[in-house]
Amino acid sequence: MSKSTRFFEVIQLLRSATKPILAREIAAALEVSVRTVYRDIASLQAMQTPILGEPGVGYVMRKGYDLPPINLDVDEAEAIAVGLSLIARTGDAGLWRAAGRAARKLQEAAPGTRKLVTSSWGVGNTASVDISQIRLAIRRECKLNIRYRDAEGRETARIVWPLVMIYYVDNAMIVAWCEKRQDLRHFRLDRMAHCAFLSEDFKGQGDALIAQWEQTQKHDTVSTKDL
Repeated sequence: MSKSTRFFEVIQLLRSATKPILAREIAAALEVSVRTVYRDIASLQAMQTPILGEPGVGYVMRKGYDLPPINLDVDEAEAIAVGLSLIARTGDAGLWRAAGRAARKLQEAAPGTRKLVTSSWGVGNTASVDISQIRLAIRRECKLNIRYRDAEGRETARIVWPLVMIYYVDNAMIVAWCEKRQDLRHFRLDRMAHCAFLSEDFKGQGDALIAQWEQTQKHDTVSTKDL
């Protein structure tokens, strides 16, 4: 384990602790010697990290301390780079632009990630609505007015509460509470003929509905069919 990784892990342990942690406990968690822990804590304190305590008594982190930017190892940086490039396959133009900005920042910190490229073959936006606007509605817990076509092409008007976006290789769908059906439903974006914000919202109710949906996923597999 590199020194920077150890520093990160020490900070994480102290931030999550509810009582002082002894050096030997930190050493056991990181699989290093107690002497190494003493050196690492001394180094962190010298860098103005607000660690309080001393050998034999235990250590705590002063409340309210925020971590500096995360240090990534090579494999972690490359994993993120590949993941960012694969976002193009979702067809979400807004998310793809954001991924591009993030990828450029990552390349500045880890230039080797430029050598990892994913194919754009087969990439296309199958949705007829603006996916970034749906993501915005999910964040703001805003209701949507949609026109939706089923597998037979029949179109219905729905008012839905968008909760979760699910991305597949060739499509995307949302999990939403459907006011018409009074139940949770999955809606494929390529079957939405229209999508518009409503002035009404469902603030404070989304988390409970998401928890309800997550419970169903422990037993069921989401398909791309209408539910």
